[in-house]
Amino acid sequence: MRISFGYELVYRCMQPTPMLLMLHTHWSRAGDLVVADKIHTSPYVPLRTYRDGFGNLCTRLIAPPDRIQIAADGVIDDDGLPEPECPAAMEHPIDGLPDDVLVYLLASRYCETELFMQLAWNQFGQTRPGWARVQAICDFAHQHLSFGYQYARPTKTAWEAYQERAGVCRDFAHLAISLCRCMNIPARYCTGYLGDIGVPPSDVPMDFAGWFEAYIGGAWHTFDPRNNQRRIGRILVARGRDAADVAISTTFGANFLESFRVWTDEFVDDGALGVPMLLQQRFG
Repeated sequence: MRISFGYELVYRCMQPTPMLLMLHTHWSRAGDLVVADKIHTSPYVPLRTYRDGFGNLCTRLIAPPDRIQIAADGVIDDDGLPEPECPAAMEHPIDGLPDDVLVYLLASRYCETELFMQLAWNQFGQTRPGWARVQAICDFAHQHLSFGYQYARPTKTAWEAYQERAGVCRDFAHLAISLCRCMNIPARYCTGYLGDIGVPPSDVPMDFAGWFEAYIGGAWHTFDPRNNQRRIGRILVARGRDAADVAISTTFGANFLESFRVWTDEFVDDGALGVPMLLQQRFG
């Protein structure tokens, strides 16, 4: 299947404002792109890219005073299947983990493992190690937190979400990541697109999604405590220790986010509209 995806962000800045964007499809999906999600700005400003320490592709620009639109529209091939399960995947002893995985066992900005340690071992110490334990952690986060955009707060940590029993997808992921790390299971935060393909459509505006990956059985596996089911059409944008590493935009100056749209839909080419025409149709 093919999926059309993209975004439109409109900022209003008080002065020339440097910005860092993390909005490109992750390099691991580059071979699946049919139409690359190239960033367009209005008015035009020069863009330059670099890769951060986690391998994510980032974009730098200086937004002019007043209004700037930042947008992209892409098409990607997908196998159309739910994400695979691997129930036999087992945990690794610490001394058997690859060196580059060890950082995902440590506390980070939004994941205060030291506060969760006793809770984690009391709750999951007797569960079967490996896939079953990670799934038990996802079940716990899914049941413990209530989802709602009104619960979003940029400073909210996993511990605060746990105490308040509410949050958005990133809070579900942060809680599960913290509990996994307490159990010596490396876990990293992921952000990207997740549309309503294969599930009942949501009646709320789409946002970028947050989930996580756990390192078990010698590989990274996707888990989503917010939805707590294997999904179709997930498109990765960036990975990091937690949401602090993968902010979609970081601005250095006074600004106001005037509008924000994200979309991802199964793309059906009926012959009347070719793939190269998508961007022109979307933005005129």
